[in-house]
Amino acid sequence: MAILTRYNLPDEENPVHRERASQRLHAKKPEVGLTLWVAVNPESRVLLGDTLLAFGHKFGLTNEELEVFQQVRDKTPAETLSFD
Repeated sequence: MAILTRYNLPDEENPVHRERASQRLHAKKPEVGLTLWVAVNPESRVLLGDTLLAFGHKFGLTNEELEVFQQVRDKTPAETLSFD
């Protein structure tokens, strides 16, 4: 797992995180981590599979029609990127 060091938090943020941490009975560092996690993983995010399913329903695709896509799609594994 990657390590993220958190620096330069605005002064007005410190009391907020300190208060939340004391309410949840843990240190301020995990509270800041939780805040960042919620920021990048919102509950209202749109998932690709759900979007594709809704698209199929909207246009009335049947399971048989969807099987055609499975047969013709490229199943070659992706190549690893190289930054050399």
